Amino acid sequence: MSEALNNCQVPEVPDDEINLLELLRVVVRNLPLIARITTAAVILSVIYSLTLTNIYSAKATLLPPQKDSGGGAAALLASMGGGLAGLTGGLGGGSADLYMGILKSRTVSDAVIKRLDLQTELKSKNADDTRKKLQGLVKFQSGKDGIITITADYKDPAKAALLANTFIDELQKKSMQLNLTKAGTERSFLEKRLGVVKQDLKTAEEEMKSFQEKNKTIKADSQAAAAIEGIARLRAEIISKEVQLAALRNSMTDENAEVRALLAGMTKLKSQLNAMSGSGGGGGVIPSVGNAPSIGVEYIRRLRELKTQEALYEQLTKQFELAKISEARDSSSLQVLDEAVTPLRKSKPKRALIVILATVTAFFCSVFLVFIREYLAKLSPEDGAIMNDMKDTLKGMLRR
Repeated sequence: MSEALNNCQVPEVPDDEINLLELLRVVVRNLPLIARITTAAVILSVIYSLTLTNIYSAKATLLPPQKDSGGGAAALLASMGGGLAGLTGGLGGGSADLYMGILKSRTVSDAVIKRLDLQTELKSKNADDTRKKLQGLVKFQSGKDGIITITADYKDPAKAALLANTFIDELQKKSMQLNLTKAGTERSFLEKRLGVVKQDLKTAEEEMKSFQEKNKTIKADSQAAAAIEGIARLRAEIISKEVQLAALRNSMTDENAEVRALLAGMTKLKSQLNAMSGSGGGGGVIPSVGNAPSIGVEYIRRLRELKTQEALYEQLTKQFELAKISEARDSSSLQVLDEAVTPLRKSKPKRALIVILATVTAFFCSVFLVFIREYLAKLSPEDGAIMNDMKDTLKGMLRR
């Protein structure tokens, strides 16, 4: 029996394997040290969290104008004819990325800083320092639905809401200024051209009146009158397209598809005009000078000029009114879904989370520390000599 017991021996645990009971014994033996370190971390984290200033977050949401917002104006232009629909191109619609870029621009930031006197409020040394601090206080986000969110963090809840709303106001001002720059340029261009055409029309009317008073019996027949009406409409449409082309060339090159299409349309209209006026050499609707009395030809020329100026004045008046509509529409295209309101609760710091994280971190660090101490205490004489040599080397480096 005793021989059987001797043969059934318990296997020994190799020295290089971890003995969990031994590790647990090390922890239990050093519990006072672990408790002291953890308690100190709890006290320090509580004191630190209490010294932190409460931060309040205010949020505002915006809806940028949709890209098809100019549909009503485009339909109005299509009903007017004459290729006026091109005037609404580029006005009104804008992506969220565009407005995000405006929000993050230096111009908007400087306007907010100046309006709220943030350089004094944030105790900044210069404008660049103030901008950097402002970037840390305000965040801009754009969702997949295109809605822009402005989040402002500040120690004063009322000022947090004011900061977010001020960014909204400055964004509206800047976007309106940019839109009005394009729409206003077109309106101003048309207004000046309309003034010139109005004066030309007045001159043509006076010349026609003077001519008729001098030659009372002169009157164009129905065929010539109809031809003159058609030529006048074509000339007015060509000049109208030239005005539109001049407005487009302020921001586009001749390689642009819209500009090239406009040039092609003008070429076609000029060909039709040449065919109707008989300038192509093949004979036209209007009799040439050699086939009609000189007084009649002069009357036809004056009548044609008068009809052209009348048609052109009508076309430019429509364009001018539409430009004013576009300018007014673009001034209020950005929609504010939710203005920022004064937050009732702080958003940070999260004091409980700070204390919990500090406690857990201190506990595991103290356990790691006692394991290191236990390992160093069991070093062999050879390993101890190596450790002492390392200490001496480090001390010598520190003294240098």
